[in-house]
Amino acid sequence: MASSRPNILLIQADQMAANALAVYGNSTVKAPNIDRLAADGVVFENCYCNLPMCAPSRASMHAGMLPFSIGMYDNASEFHADIPTFAHYLRTLDYRVELSGKMHFVGADQFHGYEKRHTTEIYPANFAWSVDWSKGREHRPTNLTMAPIIESGPCVRSLQMDYDDEVAYHGLQALYDMARKGDDKPFMLTVSFTSPHSPFVIGQEYWDLYDHDDIELPAVAPLGLDEMDHLSRNLHYCQARHQFTVTDEHRRTARHGYYGMISYIDEKVGQLLEVLEKTGLADNTILIFTADHGEMMGERGMWFKQHFFEWAAKVPLIIRNPERWAPGRVKQNVSLIDLMPTMLDAGEGGPFGNYAAPIHGTSLVPALTGDTGAMSDVVISEFAADGSTGPSRMVKKGPYKLMWIEGVDTLLYNLDQDPLEVNNLADRDDHQHKRAELEAILFDGFDPDSLREVIIDSQKRRLLVHNATGGEPTYVNIVRADDNQRYVRNAGAADTKARARLPYMAPAQPDRSD
Repeated sequence: MASSRPNILLIQADQMAANALAVYGNSTVKAPNIDRLAADGVVFENCYCNLPMCAPSRASMHAGMLPFSIGMYDNASEFHADIPTFAHYLRTLDYRVELSGKMHFVGADQFHGYEKRHTTEIYPANFAWSVDWSKGREHRPTNLTMAPIIESGPCVRSLQMDYDDEVAYHGLQALYDMARKGDDKPFMLTVSFTSPHSPFVIGQEYWDLYDHDDIELPAVAPLGLDEMDHLSRNLHYCQARHQFTVTDEHRRTARHGYYGMISYIDEKVGQLLEVLEKTGLADNTILIFTADHGEMMGERGMWFKQHFFEWAAKVPLIIRNPERWAPGRVKQNVSLIDLMPTMLDAGEGGPFGNYAAPIHGTSLVPALTGDTGAMSDVVISEFAADGSTGPSRMVKKGPYKLMWIEGVDTLLYNLDQDPLEVNNLADRDDHQHKRAELEAILFDGFDPDSLREVIIDSQKRRLLVHNATGGEPTYVNIVRADDNQRYVRNAGAADTKARARLPYMAPAQPDRSD
């Protein structure tokens, strides 16, 4: 079957840090199905998202282009309908292309090339969560604070379990339906979950997989304000860390919940694998497992994403099809924008040459065959979302990562020697050549001054539209009659998820004793 056009199954988790998985060195988490994927597949050891925030990361992944180049700045940036995605291109190759689950497309186009969406969206598809730099660093579009960390723990049911069970059901059913087609037309199916996104709340059966005392604390303790870079300080205030007291027990409990959520998603991965095998689809299906961004998980005292540090920006990437590619590991740097040309080359059976516009991603098919000699080993990530007060950019080449933080701070790390990113080399005399080399890459096509004005104009337009309309229409994909009222719509995500939890836990109150 390896000679026929392959099916493609893309499984995407939300906020799953590569560092939280055993295949990337984590010794606590229990995810046997993801481990099985890694054992049979090609593991990319250094894969990065291109903007550590949901909507821009997912849009750029679909477009094969860096986020700023397509106007994706934050979780309320419109993904414009005239940008070709891998879904469009695969349809030109006569693929059936379907989606079950979250994709956080913002704007009137909720398909972007997919022929069918099996579920509604979990998050707003309108401009409700627009960033507003004029309000400063404490502006919170989603009302995100430390409450989700302090309220982590087991539950009977959560909103995210509601959604992910729905996503899994429809994803499994789509595979059965594809298997029944009985023709030679290949499929590309995306199954995209919302877990293990915060809040870190999971059913008791998944919580009980772990001994609470075995949950490790973060490797890097919280930093003082004077030790933080500019963006980290912004996030400290944007996430209201100055208003809450987060203890070691809170940190351990949040990690416990996070690991339980990963085990829950791992169970879903196992279900999808089982259906592929039972239906005879496994041999000719390329399975891609990844995430949209990571989660800081208390490292440096930081939570959620919104930065370029490893826990936030590095994501798992495992590509599996033993009929085509032998298991292995690739150390060179890659990013999510490389998935588009990879899928298209695999679907074409050779280099795809019919792009309507240039892309920034590079096919990973040679690397899957063991040929890594031509890889650039360079990735770029960008940021202008919640917590920012200007645009930032990161470039990683080999083991060196350079972060340019709004023109205020520059950070340079050698990840081989300093995996915890605690030794900034940017001002060291013996690293000025490396800094200059990476800055040349970082500033190629990146003009932060003009970009700042473009982003501010975008924010103003979106905020006016949303304030004038109150968020109507919501734009969300409608599958059942009340979908425009289900899950998170115009309200803050943290509040909505908290109210949907069983048993309900009242929001944590800030500790203002200091």
